[in-house]
Amino acid sequence: MKQSTQTAKRARLVYLTVFLLLFAVEIMIGMYVHDSFVRPYVGDMLVVILLWALVRIFIPYKAVWLSAAVYIFSVIVELTQLIPLVDLLGIKNRLMRVLMGTTFVVEDLFAYAAGCAVTAVVDVFIFHKRKRIAQTQDQ
Repeated sequence: MKQSTQTAKRARLVYLTVFLLLFAVEIMIGMYVHDSFVRPYVGDMLVVILLWALVRIFIPYKAVWLSAAVYIFSVIVELTQLIPLVDLLGIKNRLMRVLMGTTFVVEDLFAYAAGCAVTAVVDVFIFHKRKRIAQTQDQ
C-alpha cells in the first residue's frame, strides 16, 4: 500500500474521531448546558469545527479553501434565520429547527469566525508538518 494512501486513511480516522467527539460534546451542551456563554458561543464555535471535521473525513488532503467554505455556509444558515425560513417552510420537527436555527444573532457570526480560524490554523499546521516530513523523507 502506498504511503500516501496510508496517510489518507490515518487522517480520515483522525477526522472521524474529532467529528464524533465534537458531536458528543455538542449533544451534551445542547442537553445540559443552559448558560449565556458556553451554549451560545462555544457551541457555535464548535459546530463549525464539527462541520469542518465532517468534510475533512472525505477530503483529508490539503484544502485551504475549506475553512472559508464552512464559514460561508454557516453565515448563509444564520442569514436564513432573518426571514424565519423554518417557519416559512413549515418545519415542525424539533431537531431540524435546532439544526437550521430559528433566531438570527449577529454574535453567532463571530463565534463561527473563531471556529473557522481554529480550523484554518490546524490546516496550516498539518500542511506544514506533512511538508516537513516529506522533505526529510526525500533527503
